[in-house]
Amino acid sequence: MIQWRRGVVVEVRSRWAGAVEYAVRLPSGDVVRALGYVDVVGDLRPGTAVLLNTTALERGLGTGGLAIVVAAPDALPRPVDDVTAVPGHVVKARYTPSQTMVLGVDEQDSEHHAVLAEADDLDGLPVVVADLHSALPAILAGVRETAPTLRVAYVMTDGGALPIDFSRTVAGLREAGWLDASITVGQAFGGDLEAVNVHTGLLAARHVVGADVVVVSQGPGNLGTGTRWGFSGTSAGEAVNAAGTLGGRPVCSLRISEADPRERHRGVSHHSLTAYGRVALVPADVPVPDLPGEVGTRVLAQARALAAASDGRLTLQEVATEGLDAALRASPVPLRTMGRGYDDDRAGFLGAAVAGRYAARVVRRASRLA
Repeated sequence: MIQWRRGVVVEVRSRWAGAVEYAVRLPSGDVVRALGYVDVVGDLRPGTAVLLNTTALERGLGTGGLAIVVAAPDALPRPVDDVTAVPGHVVKARYTPSQTMVLGVDEQDSEHHAVLAEADDLDGLPVVVADLHSALPAILAGVRETAPTLRVAYVMTDGGALPIDFSRTVAGLREAGWLDASITVGQAFGGDLEAVNVHTGLLAARHVVGADVVVVSQGPGNLGTGTRWGFSGTSAGEAVNAAGTLGGRPVCSLRISEADPRERHRGVSHHSLTAYGRVALVPADVPVPDLPGEVGTRVLAQARALAAASDGRLTLQEVATEGLDAALRASPVPLRTMGRGYDDDRAGFLGAAVAGRYAARVVRRASRLA
């Protein structure tokens, strides 16, 4: 079911990367927040009539609680004169009304095709895998606190938002120089590079971007159903498999919370326990933060049980958290996860930051041995 509404743009509220937030007045007189992607609907002015998809907004969803501008019927973007002359034939958001054609980094028209045609090895590249998009700035804080000159690429999967321009986090991290490149894979689109799947996205991060560390997560807006298997974060386990299969070094960032009211997400979330314990099938490192008090005891016990059940596949790496508070507070973008800020759920952000710290240490050790 899709809920359509007509409206008129009354104000441009903010813009970042390729996205603009508008205030749009509906026929009822109500004014709603609406998001428009410039590449899709153009850059709209006040007074422009628009067609909105208000489904998520009217359902009161969190991350997706915005109206989306579908089109401005009287102000359509100028069409391409000859679409056959545009390079690239990878279609994303396929067979939807908003499908878009992009140039894949790995396809024949790409300047990088020759590099990736036979690429098959990540050569030990640390790949930090996380369940939630909100872990990204915390992981980067851990990397930068340990080795600030490392090149970091972000591979965004399609478990959440498909357009990377939806993410103010990525836009802010790129602007601040904390993130060197973004790669959108699967049905996700809009990154600095486009790739067919996680495998070619990882290979592009290594062989095209020259990344020292890669972070993989879904975009904003994860989906969960309160069941053991019904959540989009199972893709974290699949990303671990891809990294290991290609000769990378998978690093599992644990989803941790000391404040989530849901028991299944307290301490180490069942999402991490399922994705890394049941979906992932290759050897991987699991950094565990040294946390004080009851939450620290619980997290360590859960992590040890996870490793014990893996028959030696998962290796725990206990990591100190000294110095990470300052690094996290220096983030150029707000730290928010499931509606909670850093001071509301410190353990969650430290859990992600130690994964970044551990990955950076792996790179430093390798460089000393080279």
